[in-house]
Amino acid sequence: ASIGNFLRRSLRRAGRREGKDGTSGAEYTHQPVPEGKLGERSSVFYSAGQFFFEYLVVVSLKKMPDGHYEPKITYQFPKRENLLKGQKEEEERLLQAIPLFCFPDGNNWAPITEFTSETFSFVLTNMDGSRKIGYCRRLLPSGRGVRLPEVFCIISCLGCFGLFSKILDEVEKRRQISMAVIYPFMQGLRESPFPAPGKSVTIKSFIPESGTELIELTRPVDAHLEHVEFQALLQRLSPHLILHIFASAMLERRLIFLAEELSVLSQCIHAVAALLYPFTWAHTYIPVVPECLLDTVCCPTPFMVGIQMRHLERVLEQPMEEALIVDLCEGKIIRAVGDEEEILPGKLQNEMLISLNRHNNNNNVHTSEQVNALVSEAFVHFFVRLVGHYASHIKWGRNGSGSFQERAFCKAITSKSCRRFVKKFVKTNMFSLFIEEAEKSRIPQEGNG
Repeated sequence: ASIGNFLRRSLRRAGRREGKDGTSGAEYTHQPVPEGKLGERSSVFYSAGQFFFEYLVVVSLKKMPDGHYEPKITYQFPKRENLLKGQKEEEERLLQAIPLFCFPDGNNWAPITEFTSETFSFVLTNMDGSRKIGYCRRLLPSGRGVRLPEVFCIISCLGCFGLFSKILDEVEKRRQISMAVIYPFMQGLRESPFPAPGKSVTIKSFIPESGTELIELTRPVDAHLEHVEFQALLQRLSPHLILHIFASAMLERRLIFLAEELSVLSQCIHAVAALLYPFTWAHTYIPVVPECLLDTVCCPTPFMVGIQMRHLERVLEQPMEEALIVDLCEGKIIRAVGDEEEILPGKLQNEMLISLNRHNNNNNVHTSEQVNALVSEAFVHFFVRLVGHYASHIKWGRNGSGSFQERAFCKAITSKSCRRFVKKFVKTNMFSLFIEEAEKSRIPQEGNG
């Protein structure tokens, strides 16, 4: 309970507007694209040349005097020294929060002999708005007899799930040999610059009895899709339900996703958030809610959270406000507001439905990257059709500052159903934050009004 209270106090979303609270214990967000035409691909998602990661930590289960197990950090690389007071406090907050998100499913563990490795991620947002992503691989160490699983967690400010999954593959391979073999690999990775989109970096790594290996790590060309796996969503939900979820997210409602596997929750919720591109979900976002934070669902403000199916009964007993509850195991909606079918403009909704059905039917012949690109294109096209004229309704002052003309922007939409929807959408946090950035994005030029 104390760590839960600590997280609620210390980890918050920075981007608030007009008193809307975006409190968050863990949150995913991708960069908005305020400049240029709506839907343009940003050439830099995260700056190339940065460190791949800040920390590698190992979180193990330690038996407490009362017999239950608690997750504790048992290994940290690198150890940072000579930190300023503020930096040291931030590191302590980070290291105190990590174990909770590495074992979000509580402390009802017991030693086991078999366990299928799973990969998932979380994002911690600090009080200053800075974000750190935790990429996790939960595995059972090699050995005989019963053992407890442990989590290797890479903390980075870079969003690229596929790339870090490959890094965790290498970490797991070395863990089965010896912990000592992991250190030189991670040191080599830390000394390598993070590549630009579409580029690669090669890491040299020595493994006993195997010799020196060359490991090539490549970033996707389209940087905003680095943290996304749309196939995970399409495999579990019908296009019709995906559009209901998308519509609810656009109006910044409360969304709860249920599944038992951490990897399913993580992948599907990241995918839902990515459907909003080039806008950004700016409220509470916890892909896997730790057991001690289940009362998050009582929050009156918008949230997008993932909860393990075993906690369904407890969730339904909570005194929560209207929410969309999605069962990812059965591919159905358990609880809805009731108007999800009518939220989006009919014509545009049908166009997206046709597009999603087409991609869904061809899912087995497309690569993951192709599915990502095709699905993202359909949703970006929706935004272009709906609000792509926003730039022509920013009035620029002589000093280069912009002022968005909301009334004229809405009036310019000829379709009544589209205008009705956009009048709601412009009141959301995500649209406000997007426009705020757009109003600051023009470089002043002498003589231009």
